Amino acid sequence: MTIAVFASPWMSDEHRMLADSAARFFRERWVPQAPVWRDAGIVPRECWREAGAQGLLCVSTPEVWGGGGGDFAHEAVIMIEQARSNLSGFGGALHSAIVAPYILHYGSDEQKRRWLPRMASGELVGAIAMTEPGTGSDLQVIATMARRDGDDYVLTGAKTFITNGQHADLIVVVAKTDRGAGAKGTSLLVLETDGADGQPVPGFRRGRRLDKVGLRAQDTSELFFDGVRVPAANLLGGPTGREGQGFVQLMEQLPQERLIIAVQGVGAMERALAETLAYVKQRRAFGRAIWDFQNTRFKLAEVQAAVLATRAFVDACIVAHLNGELDAARAALAKAWVSEQQCKVMDECLQLFGGYGYMMEYPIAELYVDARVQRIYGGTNEIMKELAARSM
Repeated sequence: MTIAVFASPWMSDEHRMLADSAARFFRERWVPQAPVWRDAGIVPRECWREAGAQGLLCVSTPEVWGGGGGDFAHEAVIMIEQARSNLSGFGGALHSAIVAPYILHYGSDEQKRRWLPRMASGELVGAIAMTEPGTGSDLQVIATMARRDGDDYVLTGAKTFITNGQHADLIVVVAKTDRGAGAKGTSLLVLETDGADGQPVPGFRRGRRLDKVGLRAQDTSELFFDGVRVPAANLLGGPTGREGQGFVQLMEQLPQERLIIAVQGVGAMERALAETLAYVKQRRAFGRAIWDFQNTRFKLAEVQAAVLATRAFVDACIVAHLNGELDAARAALAKAWVSEQQCKVMDECLQLFGGYGYMMEYPIAELYVDARVQRIYGGTNEIMKELAARSM
């Protein structure tokens, strides 16, 4: 099976070398273990240190803080190769390109020095806790509360659908620090789940590893905070060092999160097309290869057009983002459109596998079920279209 390689305008020779290295590592080290991880519902903790040793974590974090010193394009090539390898269980993209940037952009030098090098090495696993059992896309109405008490905040509440929830030992928690201030009463606190004595912080509890339709190897979890004491020094206070900056910080970083979803989507689409082409050219029906039927060729020509168009759109968004020109509306539109194209492509490809496409031992089945959540997390596509429409 050969996956077509496109000449993206944002990729330099350095990016292509990183892509080749990541693809080889995933293929040789992790792909053989992936079925075991899917059955277990979690990727082993040691994989994080292995990824760190391979230079696959925090590649866009500056070298002074222990990272790779690259840019978002370096993160993107790793995400694409991971998606092409059908390794949706590993939450490295969230760790490196969502959690680490919050600390990089809004943390103090002391916070960066304490956390970022250990995130880059895989010693710490990062997560961000936004969504609550009763709150989805509307982050202004979260119920989790952080009450100031001397040198600490006392954190109380619950979060759900948290990627890396079982492994995470560094969690950016979205909480209310002023219930009466609306969006301006939201802050980001960094919870270190292990105390100075190495024991779990009192009041913090990991709930269920959630049983999902797709992303079976990803440790998506519930988290509970029952009066957890978080040092006030762990507030991500931005340039002013004050609480109440959280909502603005979230709005500034969400475009990159939504672009990440689009990047992962196009990588998965490319894998699906390659899998399907290989299958239809060797699978026979009525005495000839399925590829020889005109319907098959027409369907895959349409799929190829969708993949090429999607890749071009994502490439343009990456270029805009690297130039500081990707606004929230365009990122929202990219997330919504790409995830919808992804679901359509997976459906068309699975159909050409017939009954075997419904068997989980075939990669197309996993690609199909993993795609569905792309239209939900990071903000539902309905919300994304509303955001995009406001700029028209």
